[in-house]
Amino acid sequence: MIWLVAVTLLWAFSFSLIGVYLAGQVDVYCAVLIRITLALALFVPMLRPRTTGARAALGLAAVGAVQIGVMYLFFYQSFLWLSVPEVLLFSILTPVYITLIDDLVARRFSPRYLVCAVLAVAGAALIRYTAVSPHFWAGFFMVQGANLCFAIGQVGYRHLAAHLPADASLGTHFGWFFVGAWPVAALGFLGFGNDAGWPADGLQWGVLVWLGLAASGMGYFLWNRGAAQVDTGTLAVMNNALIPAGLVVNLVIWNHDADVLRLALGGLVIAAALLANLGWARRTSAANLA
Repeated sequence: MIWLVAVTLLWAFSFSLIGVYLAGQVDVYCAVLIRITLALALFVPMLRPRTTGARAALGLAAVGAVQIGVMYLFFYQSFLWLSVPEVLLFSILTPVYITLIDDLVARRFSPRYLVCAVLAVAGAALIRYTAVSPHFWAGFFMVQGANLCFAIGQVGYRHLAAHLPADASLGTHFGWFFVGAWPVAALGFLGFGNDAGWPADGLQWGVLVWLGLAASGMGYFLWNRGAAQVDTGTLAVMNNALIPAGLVVNLVIWNHDADVLRLALGGLVIAAALLANLGWARRTSAANLA
């Protein structure tokens, strides 16, 4: 779980960086293409097609196309309609999508996962339940599209990871993730992008370089590595840990208004969901060993 915690801290800055420096200033499709191109460039030198195999490479590319390619197109559009806190608020449904998709794939129903996810949603809602802007419906559905793609990608990668070749490092496989995402970003830019919407100054380029190499490149590498090592309940809860982390960054660095008491209470509820799931997992493991 250490990888999920580390990436949560890394991604906590991404929401504010996009909302403050890119949204409405840099073309959405241009920003997505630059970010994914940089992440792809980071991993291309490590690709070993023969080691990975065609089937695994196609699987990773398909996961990347959905989890990053399509997700980013929804995600960046949402900042045109919503504030950073609203994007964070509407992200609280991701854990529910993860638990339900995982159960659908496995053809089962796991009540404890759903309980943990709902408890995490309650904690996040406690933090950011507030009045929303008049045009929030468009933004809401954009965020839900992003949430759904992110959830599908995480569940897909967890199931795919068990079938990846074991005789090579994850780095030699993971580049295919961005190979699948890049055509989606490129087609989005070619079809809907604005040639005049490229970054206008060094600050915007610097933000995109950071987002591409650190948040996208290393961030998704470590997040999916962590996702493959934990159960569905823990993964669902950790998705909502991004919300208090993102709000803390907003509060401390960009001085956005936030209710500190609600932030603390919501964070405690999310922590309780994680602890409850870990406790259930240990009891289940002990029962299976008995």
